[in-house]
Amino acid sequence: MTAGATSASRPAIEELLANVPRKETPDLSGAFPRLGEARIRTLEALGERRPVTRGEVLIREGEPEDTFYVVLSGRVAVVEGLGCPDQRLVRVHGPGRFLGELGVLSGQVAFFASVVVDPGEVLAVPAERLRALAIADPAFGDEILHAYLVRRALALGEGIGFRIVGSRYSAGTRKLREFAARNRLPHRFVDLETDPSAERLLRELGLGPGDTPIVLFRNRLLRNPSTSELAAVFGLCDPGDAERICDLVVVGAGPAGLAAAVYGASEGLDTTLVDAVAAGGQAGRTSRIENYLGFPAGISGGELAERAVLQVEKFGARRTMPVEAVGLERRDGDLVVRLADGGELAARSVIVATGVRVRRLPVPRLEEFEDSCVHYAATPVEARQCVGDPVVVVGGGNSAGQAAVFLAEHAAEVRMVVREASLDEYMSRYLADRIAHDPRIEVHLHSEVRELEGERGRLEAVVVEDRTTGERQPLPARELMVFIGGDPGTSWLPDSMAVDAGGYIVTGPGAQPRTEPGETAERTPLLLETSWPGVFAAGDVRSGSVARVASAVGDGAMAVRLVHQQLSTAR
Repeated sequence: MTAGATSASRPAIEELLANVPRKETPDLSGAFPRLGEARIRTLEALGERRPVTRGEVLIREGEPEDTFYVVLSGRVAVVEGLGCPDQRLVRVHGPGRFLGELGVLSGQVAFFASVVVDPGEVLAVPAERLRALAIADPAFGDEILHAYLVRRALALGEGIGFRIVGSRYSAGTRKLREFAARNRLPHRFVDLETDPSAERLLRELGLGPGDTPIVLFRNRLLRNPSTSELAAVFGLCDPGDAERICDLVVVGAGPAGLAAAVYGASEGLDTTLVDAVAAGGQAGRTSRIENYLGFPAGISGGELAERAVLQVEKFGARRTMPVEAVGLERRDGDLVVRLADGGELAARSVIVATGVRVRRLPVPRLEEFEDSCVHYAATPVEARQCVGDPVVVVGGGNSAGQAAVFLAEHAAEVRMVVREASLDEYMSRYLADRIAHDPRIEVHLHSEVRELEGERGRLEAVVVEDRTTGERQPLPARELMVFIGGDPGTSWLPDSMAVDAGGYIVTGPGAQPRTEPGETAERTPLLLETSWPGVFAAGDVRSGSVARVASAVGDGAMAVRLVHQQLSTAR
C-alpha cells in the first residue's frame, strides 16, 4: 500500500478496486499507446517479468519513479490519493500499455499511484535503462516522450494531482498556484470563495480559513509552504556537490538559458542551471507560440519549456529551481554565483540569461488589486480564474495578443488596451489580423489605463483614456492582464559590469572591461562576452537582442560555443 495507506485504509482501497470498470481508459491523443510484441521483446532484454497480485502497488505517490512498467497481463488502475478518504480513480490500463508519468524520464516523484486490479504479469525495466534505450532508439524515445507529455497535459487540464486550498484573493495562494502552473505540476485549486467543499475539507482537517493556503499531497499537509519546500517535495532540485567547481553555471531558465544548458551539457561541459521560479522565462507565461520554427500548430510556452527541461536532464546538466541568484563575484580565479538561500555555485564560466522582469502598470491603487486580480501571464491557471468574467488585456506586443486570443475561449468579454495607433506596430501581422477579425475581442487603440475601480481588493472596472482625444471611459473588468514589456534582470550583477542606458548587458567589443589609468585590457571580449571575462549574456537581458524565442535559443547555443573558446584559451 502507499506510504499513507494504513491497515485501516485497506478496505477503502479494496472498495475502489471492486468498482473499477472493465473497460480501459481510451487512448487519448497518443497518451496510452499499446506496445507491440517486437518492442516488448526489446524491453525484456533490459528488465524482468514479474507476477503481480491484486492490490499490489507498483508506483507510489510521492516517491521517485525509478521503474518503467509494461502490463503483460491483468489490469492496473491509476489512482489519486490511494488509501486516503477521497481517493479517486484516474485511469485503467490493460495488456500492452506502459505505466508512469514524466517522472520516469525527469526524476520527479510520482503524482499518482498504480495499483494492480486483476492479477497478472508486468515487465519491470529500471528507469535508467529505459532512458538509455530512448537515446539509442529515437523512434521509441519519441513515442514514450509524446505519451508522457500528453499524460501531463491531460492531468493539468483535468485538475488532478495534489491540492492547493485557499482563497483566490490571497497572495500566498496565488504564489503557490503560479509556481505549480509554471512548473507544470499536476494539481487542482480548491477555492474558499467558490468551492463548497473547501470549508468541509478544512473542518475535517481541524483547520480554519485563516490557516490557508495549505497543500495536500497524499498523506501530507503543508501549511503555507514556500515554493522551495514544494520544489523539494516534488523532486525539482538537484543541487549537486556544493564544493564542486563546474565548467558552466547558467543563470535563468528561459529559452536562452535552457538552450545554453542543453548545448553545454551535450558538448561535455559540467553544467548547472538555476532559476528563481521555473523553466520557461517570459515564454513560459505564454499560452501559445505559433511562429516558432518546427511547430506549425503552435506550442504553449509551458510545454516548450517542459520539453527543453527533459533535454537538459537527458544530457546530464543539474537543474535547481527555485533558487534566486543574488550576486556574482570573482574569487581565487573562479566565478562565484551567490544564491538567496545562502548557497554558492563556483564555475569557470557563467552565462547570464535572466531575461526581463515583468513591468508593472504605473497606475494608482495597483497594489490593492495586484495580489488577486492583476496577472502577468496567460496560462490555464489564469484562464480558469477568468471563466465567465470580463477581462482587460493591456499591451500591444505578441504576448498581449496571444493572451487575448487564448482568454477569449474562457472569459465572458475580452478587451484590449493598446497604446499604439495600430495593432501591428509591435505585434506580428498574423496575430494582429486574427484579433482584428475575432468578434470576441474588442480593441481600444491609442489608449492607456488611468484608474482601477473596485472594493476590498476585487476589481470591477478599469478606466482608460484615449491618448488622441483625452476622453476617458470605464471598461468592466474582473481580471486585468498586463503585458507591457519588462526591465532587464540585472539587479543582482556587480555595478562594474557594463550595461547600456536601459540597463541591458553590453557584450562583445563594446564591453571593454574597466581599467585603471595607464592599464590596458587583457583582451577584447568575445561576441557575447560581457565586460567581465568568462561571463557571457544571452537572450533578452543582452543589449541589442531580438525579443523572440528563436533568437534567444540561438543566443544560448552561440554563448556555449564562445564558452568553449574562452575555456580553451584560459587553460
